[in-house]
Amino acid sequence: MRATLASAVGVACTAALALPLTPGQGAIAAPHTAAPHTAPHTAPASAALPGSTQSLPLSPLARPVASPDRANVEPEYGVAARKVRPFSLVGVVWDDARADLHGQVQVRARAAGTDRWSGWQDVETHGDDAPDLDADDRRAGRVRGATAPLWVGDSDGVQLRIRPHARPAPDHPHAPTDRHAAGPLPSGLRLELVHPGDPRPATTVTTTGPADPADPAAPATKVGPADGPAAQSGDLDGGLDGDQDGDLDGDQSGDAADPTEPQAPDQPDQPDQPDQPDQSDQSGQQPDQPDQSEAEATTDNLVLDQTRSAAADLVLPAETAEQAEAQREGKRRYLAPRPRIILRKGWSADERLRERRLGYTRTVKAAFVHHSATGNNYRCAQAPSVIRSIYRYHVKSSGWRDLGYNFLVDKCGNIYEGRAGGPGKPVLGAHTLGFNSSSTGIAVLGTYSRSTPPRAAVRAVAKLTAWKLGLHGRNPAGSTYLVSGGSNKYRKGVTVRLKVISGHRDGFTTDCPGTQLYRQLGAARYVAAKLQGR
Repeated sequence: MRATLASAVGVACTAALALPLTPGQGAIAAPHTAAPHTAPHTAPASAALPGSTQSLPLSPLARPVASPDRANVEPEYGVAARKVRPFSLVGVVWDDARADLHGQVQVRARAAGTDRWSGWQDVETHGDDAPDLDADDRRAGRVRGATAPLWVGDSDGVQLRIRPHARPAPDHPHAPTDRHAAGPLPSGLRLELVHPGDPRPATTVTTTGPADPADPAAPATKVGPADGPAAQSGDLDGGLDGDQDGDLDGDQSGDAADPTEPQAPDQPDQPDQPDQPDQSDQSGQQPDQPDQSEAEATTDNLVLDQTRSAAADLVLPAETAEQAEAQREGKRRYLAPRPRIILRKGWSADERLRERRLGYTRTVKAAFVHHSATGNNYRCAQAPSVIRSIYRYHVKSSGWRDLGYNFLVDKCGNIYEGRAGGPGKPVLGAHTLGFNSSSTGIAVLGTYSRSTPPRAAVRAVAKLTAWKLGLHGRNPAGSTYLVSGGSNKYRKGVTVRLKVISGHRDGFTTDCPGTQLYRQLGAARYVAAKLQGR
């Protein structure tokens, strides 16, 4: 069933927002006033900044019983059920960014203004969406270890527990021999509670798009400033199915094929002559920047895209397939139309949070696809709030210079600019430890280990990669070489052959982007290549 929704997008008055087409209920424990380590602490921030971060130190909850073949059994750590100020996203951080958290992290939250608690939810403990080991962020000594953030919605109560993985005794045949095996919990564990804040006052511009998958029968509505950009259809969608749990392979029953969209056959990815290794990446030096003026660009003089006409413009004219074809003749042969991109001002990024200095890499040879692991319990109208929360968590809690991902995609197929520096430029991100140089990172909002990603989201990934990789002459169906900056899968300095569109797990041992999303990358490669005219 196809449904189209005429909706309004909240946009900032002063700048362009988009680049169109080219635990069961329980009692709450009172805070311990006598123990300073249990008192909530607000991370330093200007009073004028939207959003907030509460930081709660973890303490032992109960000591488990040791068994004969287990040694140094650690107690559970966590935060007892308690009332807190409003928040919507949670995560756990610790002092040493190189340390691993070996344990099961679970949280439950109380819906704001109610006595209704959620069940226990798992928080992913990976630390692989991160700056490279030699990045400026790490040299400054401010980066912290962190779990993936988890979106829980409007809440005012929280409870957390961490159950350490059991460790064999030192003389046990299966005792750990490296830091990646089970070991003591890292020091300085804190629970971070993030409130995204409200977007700045905005005007609206009417657009069309698919209905939110959570409410396929929703009538046409006008999205207010607090909701942010609504769901948008892309240039290939031609209307999206009411249920968006399919893939791009045309195997959904009752789904009429879009005549304007390339259909992905059930066949292996098309082979392509891989790029030669880029020896310049092996120096270990900070990636070259386009020029000194860009390297020193700040919030005050930042130009997000060369095609912008004026700071007061709300929306740029759509880039059509004909315009893309004209560019192919004058520049590169394989260029795809630019998809609609909601800029940072579109999701109300507070530019005072991030570092003013921008970072660039030499080129873009590959795109790494991620899932944000923030859960699927969000509506598309909430996506800007989710992104603002992730942004604050990456900067204020994890200690990064900016949002780690270069782009984000919500379940309705909206594409958002991530890290600052310009969506058409080779911005150095912090998304794939060891391979941030010469790549771009795209995060699909949600968790797709067992859930099938919405078709609209996979289509958006295909359209975005077709355009972004085409700017640098890369074949989305091909392969390339990258030099590892050091990860748990490839040691520093090793030249690795990767697909031009890769999953996070291809460069790092991780579940990301989730098994179900990873299975869709072949279809995304095929469609992206067709969009480039290959």
